[in-house]
Amino acid sequence: MITVFSEDHAQRNARTELYGGELVPPHESPERAQIVLERVRAVGLGPVIAPVRFGLEPVLAVHDQQFVEFLRNAWVDWVAAGHHGEAIPDCWPARGMAQRCPNGIAGKLGYYAMAGETSISPGTWEAASAAVDVALSAASCLSQGARAAFALCRPPGHHAARDLFGGYCFLNNAAIAAQFLRDHGADRIAVLDVDFHHGNGTQDIFYRRADVLYVSLHGDPAEAFPYFSGFADQTGADAGEGYTVNFPLPRATGFGAWQQTLECALGRVRGHRPDALIVSLGVDTFVGDPISFFRLESADFATYGRMIGACRLPTLFVFEGGYAVNEVGINVVNVLTGFEQI
Repeated sequence: MITVFSEDHAQRNARTELYGGELVPPHESPERAQIVLERVRAVGLGPVIAPVRFGLEPVLAVHDQQFVEFLRNAWVDWVAAGHHGEAIPDCWPARGMAQRCPNGIAGKLGYYAMAGETSISPGTWEAASAAVDVALSAASCLSQGARAAFALCRPPGHHAARDLFGGYCFLNNAAIAAQFLRDHGADRIAVLDVDFHHGNGTQDIFYRRADVLYVSLHGDPAEAFPYFSGFADQTGADAGEGYTVNFPLPRATGFGAWQQTLECALGRVRGHRPDALIVSLGVDTFVGDPISFFRLESADFATYGRMIGACRLPTLFVFEGGYAVNEVGINVVNVLTGFEQI
């Protein structure tokens, strides 16, 4: 299996995250990607290649142009406004307020942010756009006939909606890759999101479409971030009715119940008869993850990798979450090697 990886991910090296009422070092750190890369090489998964550049056209096929311009310029605008810390929103257009984009950078941060934990720092845009190129380069491998590819993206993407950032995500790598595959001949795509946190951004982007099925199993949003997205009764709208499938799961879910739910999710994937499957591969379902509450063990990741492989679909794995740093490489690569065994 080819792995696509860019050293530019390290340009995203924020110092601050708002967590538990404190500013702490971010859980989403550069070492996550490096540890996964080391594990990929250690097990001999396959060649590791650098991405090619695709420009903004694939990004703008998914994201709002004004939002993209905001991301490109946010750090420069923040510094120009005289701020010395990292850019963190402090005001949002809540219920009853006007939904209008302000002129200044402080207001724009609140307008385009879904949450306050994710700061914008030097290099954020460069890393996020490089992650898109990683996903698109890996998707190109599928377009050229590969059975599978692994996009080792950082920062992650599945919380980034059409015009929102947050949850450590700025551009939606998996959604951009899905649209790219559609634009290059695929009639139907399925996105399977196995990250602990619901991929509100991917759901938002495809909610009214029937050509891209979005299926997610995740922590119940009544208790887990992002709190306001991922409920079972969110099933799509208009032409997309029935093409969003959410499986919220309770605290302390172990692999037995999670595996049964995955089998149901894969049944929905197979029923869609997709030309390709994109897996938003977050491994924060691990029992030792510091910001999640499922109970999967490292060996379980190989088991469910085999389950995904049994679908026998061209499959793009896109790296998302997973914050138990010591085990993140083992858990990610266990999924990929399990898939390769089928």
